[in-house]
Amino acid sequence: MGKNSFIHRISFLLSLVGLVLLIFDLGFDQSQNLITIYNIFYVVVLVLGVASTSIRYYKNKSLPSKGVIIFDVVSILFSVFVLGRHFIFLDVQLLESFLVNDNWLKFAILLTFIRESSDIQISVDRTILNPAQLFILSFLTIIFIGSLLLMLPNATHSGISYIDALFTSTSAVCVTGLIVVDTGFFFTSLGQSIILCLIQIGGLGILTFTSFFSYFFKGGSTYENQLTLNSITSSKSLNTVFNTLKYIIVITFGIELVSAILIYTSLDNKDFTGFLDQAFFSVFHAISAFCNAGFSTLSSSFYEEGFRFNYGLQLVIIISFIIGGLGFPIVENIDKYVKYSIKRIFGRGRDARPWVLNINSRITLITTFIVTGIAVIVIYILEYQNTLAEHSGFGKVVTALFTAATPRTAGFNTVDLSLLTTPTLLLIFLLMWIGASPSSTGGGIKTSTLAISTLNILSLAKGKSRIEVFKREISNISIRRSYAIIALSLIVIGSSTLVLSISDKNLSLFDLVFETISAYSTVGLSLGITEKLSDLGKAVIIFTMFVGRVSMLTVVIAIFKKIKQKNYNYPTEEITIN
Repeated sequence: MGKNSFIHRISFLLSLVGLVLLIFDLGFDQSQNLITIYNIFYVVVLVLGVASTSIRYYKNKSLPSKGVIIFDVVSILFSVFVLGRHFIFLDVQLLESFLVNDNWLKFAILLTFIRESSDIQISVDRTILNPAQLFILSFLTIIFIGSLLLMLPNATHSGISYIDALFTSTSAVCVTGLIVVDTGFFFTSLGQSIILCLIQIGGLGILTFTSFFSYFFKGGSTYENQLTLNSITSSKSLNTVFNTLKYIIVITFGIELVSAILIYTSLDNKDFTGFLDQAFFSVFHAISAFCNAGFSTLSSSFYEEGFRFNYGLQLVIIISFIIGGLGFPIVENIDKYVKYSIKRIFGRGRDARPWVLNINSRITLITTFIVTGIAVIVIYILEYQNTLAEHSGFGKVVTALFTAATPRTAGFNTVDLSLLTTPTLLLIFLLMWIGASPSSTGGGIKTSTLAISTLNILSLAKGKSRIEVFKREISNISIRRSYAIIALSLIVIGSSTLVLSISDKNLSLFDLVFETISAYSTVGLSLGITEKLSDLGKAVIIFTMFVGRVSMLTVVIAIFKKIKQKNYNYPTEEITIN
């Protein structure tokens, strides 16, 4: 058994080295000799990977899950196919093929690394890092790695400074969308692909990916890991942690796939150089939309000529980022409610009336609907003769809806923000600050926080001692967290704006406040000052984006050591408030 374990460890280490070489291979221009050496090493990694996977099945008495078997069979067949292309099928062209870069070979290396790394047992020691600290550290790690990848020579057309690479990486991982360089023109296909991967990882969280693959291949996890993931995914119990992870992965890729197909069909072929260009555009914007990232390969986002009046495309983008902004628990609950409603329609489950749509979903959906609805009406009225003037009747509605929904952390735009009226911009301030919903890919103080705060005000006005809604009482800890989130958001936004007003005093204070709120709420909208910021100003926005993504409350929890609850109560006193 020790011998087999040794083979697996060697296979993992070689696949890891192969992944590093693959990054250097793609990121730098290579000489013919180095390409040959790389390809020889890739072949060795593939052969050992196939052997390692085969040994697992030969030695293990019990078979893994059906999904693992399918993955392993496909992976082995693909590796054999890639190796066959070099040594069997090409005959006379063998040497020529072996001396050139082979993207099939590189993809096979990636599959091998995923398989071998997922077999490594990693346990989280909660005595060293609590879930909040682990969550923050995972984001910092991905941001740092992403900044180094964007520094690769082949990632940009003309090179990039580290502060700009760090800014772009932070903006992508924190799914913000603020940019200091034009994504479509400044970055190469490799650079844009790196940004796309950072958006996807940032939207879901690296812990979600690694934990899912680990559980997928092993069929289980340690109790410590389950406790940590339970805190991060907000699962109701340890038994549902990995079902939640599975649902998050499936719903994410499912919606992104459907969005990409709909985006592709809504585009005009004349705007692209070919199928691959149009397909990459569709995938890029589908992922960016669902993750509420706001990144676009278009210089002026969807205000660009050829896309400004494509209302079908805009509706797909709107639906995608609204679903992404609702949060996975809400989407899952809606899914259950729809299935339950269908059963009732067809005569099953008529007698049972369970609490299918829970209070979280009801509060989030109602708040989202009210905030968005009011914003659409106000923007439609304020901008009717201004930025909406160039659109038709239906186009005005779609554009007003897009402008009202995108500040809720999506970050795209179909109008020139600099032309919006001041009242509209002030409304966008508020919408950005509110943000999306809890456990979503969006930022802001969240719709539930707004709802609880509003309900608390109404309760105080009515003289009630508690908050009651939908025949339920809101817990005291939820109320305390809501006001803590509001207070911390104002502290961060105020502090960041103060520093920016000193470091970039040449810029308008109004524009700086807009930029800061956009960064904190991970929105990505800007009045055109991002690239004009000084290095210190960029550093402030980087900090603000990061804190906005992980939440300042999480940062505070990570810093302070938890105390043990003690069974005593001091006498209660009321403090004079007003």
